[in-house]
Amino acid sequence: MARTFVIVPAAGGGSRFGGARRKQYAVLAGVQLLTRTLDRLAALRAEATLVALAPDDEDYGRVVGQRPAVEAIACGGITRAATVRNALAHLAPRTRHDDWILVHDAARPCVPHEALSRLVRELDADPVGGLLAVPVADTLKRADAPGAGAGVRVLRTEERASLWQAQTPQMFRHHVLAAALSRNGATAWTDEAQAVEALSAAGACAMPRLVRGDPANLKVTYAADLALAAAIIAAQG
Repeated sequence: MARTFVIVPAAGGGSRFGGARRKQYAVLAGVQLLTRTLDRLAALRAEATLVALAPDDEDYGRVVGQRPAVEAIACGGITRAATVRNALAHLAPRTRHDDWILVHDAARPCVPHEALSRLVRELDADPVGGLLAVPVADTLKRADAPGAGAGVRVLRTEERASLWQAQTPQMFRHHVLAAALSRNGATAWTDEAQAVEALSAAGACAMPRLVRGDPANLKVTYAADLALAAAIIAAQG
């Protein structure tokens, strides 16, 4: 029977968030953001949850401390993908070929328990895995230049019918994710599914499955997002 392991990349500096400390230690409704995220993930009852920290992180032990089945390791890399690859290597001696690896953003503290259950249930027999995502609801405009400068204009409207917004957790078989992250250029991908998509394009596996997520699964990116996350948590009870 496949077991479940969780990786929480928490090595980033949160440059868009601002502040003197790393984003994951910001206070959200009286509790540190990372602590709230780990509380949600506890519902998965994983064999182990590995929090991948930056080598110079001095806050985790003091702010989060010891938690059952949660391990913190300073294996952060230059990119998210490098951090996940390092964490996966750390777990490798304990994992089997078909075990599940779930990767979840440290800054997604509101993921509903129902969404976690749905992801695990719908992917249970899948040979590859997949991710939580929500269909894009808004009209999408492509700009005529990158960035958000004052002179940017609309280039065209994009067809949204088949577009989904990726969330986490992203859940893949150990051997699939390890193979995807070992490929050249994999550390540039912005999520695990993108690495698996490249592996699939090479003919090594099927494409990831999309499992309907929840709009409440907010990623805290900017400081202003804390107020919205707090409102979501209050509404969830």
